[in-house]
Amino acid sequence: MTPRRPLNRPVHVSWRVRPQLRHGEGERQHLTSLQGLAALSLDALSSVAYGPEAIALILVAAGGAAIGYTLPITLAIVVLLTVLVISYRQVIAAYPNGGGSYAVAKSDLGERVSLLAAAALIVDYVLTVAVSLAAGAASLASAFPVLAPHLLAICLVGLALLTAVNLYGIAESARVLMLPTALFVVSVLGVVVLGLARSHPAAVVGAPMHVPVTDTLGVLLILKAFSSGCSALTGVEAIANGVPMFREPRVARAQRTELLLGALLGTMLVGLALLIHRDRVQPRHDVTVLAQLTAGAYGTGWAYYATNLVVTLALALAANTSFGGLPVLLSLLARDNRLPHLFALRTERPVHRYGVVAVAVAAAVILIAVDARTHRLIPMFAIGVFIGFTISQVGLVRHWATLRPPRWLGRALLNGTGALLTAGATLVLLTTKFLEGAWVVAIVIPLLILLFARIERYYTAVEKQLGVGRTPPRPTRPAAVAEAGKVIIIPVSDVTTRTERAVSAGLALGGEVVVVAVCFTEEEVHDLRTRWNLWDPGVRLEILDSPQHTVVRPVLDYIRQVADSGKWVAVLIPTVEPRHFRHRVLHNQRDLFLMVVLREHTDVLVCLLPFRINT
Repeated sequence: MTPRRPLNRPVHVSWRVRPQLRHGEGERQHLTSLQGLAALSLDALSSVAYGPEAIALILVAAGGAAIGYTLPITLAIVVLLTVLVISYRQVIAAYPNGGGSYAVAKSDLGERVSLLAAAALIVDYVLTVAVSLAAGAASLASAFPVLAPHLLAICLVGLALLTAVNLYGIAESARVLMLPTALFVVSVLGVVVLGLARSHPAAVVGAPMHVPVTDTLGVLLILKAFSSGCSALTGVEAIANGVPMFREPRVARAQRTELLLGALLGTMLVGLALLIHRDRVQPRHDVTVLAQLTAGAYGTGWAYYATNLVVTLALALAANTSFGGLPVLLSLLARDNRLPHLFALRTERPVHRYGVVAVAVAAAVILIAVDARTHRLIPMFAIGVFIGFTISQVGLVRHWATLRPPRWLGRALLNGTGALLTAGATLVLLTTKFLEGAWVVAIVIPLLILLFARIERYYTAVEKQLGVGRTPPRPTRPAAVAEAGKVIIIPVSDVTTRTERAVSAGLALGGEVVVVAVCFTEEEVHDLRTRWNLWDPGVRLEILDSPQHTVVRPVLDYIRQVADSGKWVAVLIPTVEPRHFRHRVLHNQRDLFLMVVLREHTDVLVCLLPFRINT
């Protein structure tokens, strides 16, 4: 006969639940390579609409003859593009969890550099939204001058639509972007092919612009034109930042997408530069350089207007790159305790909802501040991304030098060359554009770094008070008989002092106490089970699995199952109460959200147990 287990002996059970997936969840809702190209690369692809023009605007200051240098400068930019594509394919393989230059800096260059990388990426992403929408509105107004007084309104409407699409889910937004991306690429390649096939432009649009010669063609002017033209490379890093969005095998799909992006972008840049070089295309009033090339290839018939509309749509939708990449970066920063934890939360689609809203709000503020004028945004546009480029290149050099895999020296030499090129472009941009708006970036990036540091310091103090990483004392049960039909369920995330206080409170209420926790990986399950067994509080632990990386849904399903068994259920939710009101935003509010969901969908008793923070 098997001996009976003593009633007071602790039982350690892991209960694994796999909730039924809802719409927007599961592997099918992640991106394929072509969907990734549409969702994460349209920013880089659409930059051909203003990158070559940025070069021409600088060179024309030295006279019309200087426009001929657009082609060699573009070729140099394409060489840099090739280096960056190869480098970011390496970043994708080495850091498959996303984060781009932030992940590289965090792993290989230390905390301070990683904060610089994160701040630079945030600035770049937000400006990408603003510049793309402003450029799209300006392109539309070029075709339809009656819209010129309403640029800001057009931008804000487009921003609202993009926000709604991305809140619906990144996979759905990728499908929405597939057709516009294909139309844009076909239209621009058509301009290149037909334009080169003609011996002279089919039509000329726009009024001549008188540009006084104010500079001489020299090394400094060429460097300035090169750095301005490098705005065409913004967005190349977005795929490396968004690797977790791809379907399995994520690394291979992301690398394939990065290579496809580089091939398409390089081809379009060189083709447009050939046309500018051959026809000596200069900036003109009321039209963009790309519009002039379009008229030269198609004439001024329906194809001209259709192409301009496609370019306008692509520029507007290019902002989706930031909606795809920045929320992932914000979630990484939140998990590292450098931003409020609510940025790490995802809805069941899955969508980083708070990150999407933050991108939209920041871009709206900037657009309103500059009245949606593209020329006021361009001076500070590329600085953030080139800081990220430089950090990722230097980090990879350190990475190869540390690991020394086969052929590491060649890789390090390639990344070192890229670092020198991008660092030089950053310095030229910062010095030549400082008074034109680059000073804003020089102020915002240090402020963001300071914000990260202050938030991390606060979380460190909170973890110390919560006892994170330490085994708390064992809870005590009052001398009361447990009630067989009464279950006290306590949702927790870790074994901390807060957990001990909640378990003690649950034991004081009487009945069976069950602690539930949600884990996303086998490593988390093993770590939590090990710490729980080491603590040995004498109550049961249920570990819930969440394949869609949400917390509230699995806990809700478990509580429903226990309640449906006929037991009386009370849920005791431990929640953090900060000393200062301003610190509340730094906590993810998941506890309050769980309370609301339980009250709406169950009849169980829900109690909040405050844990007050003195920091």
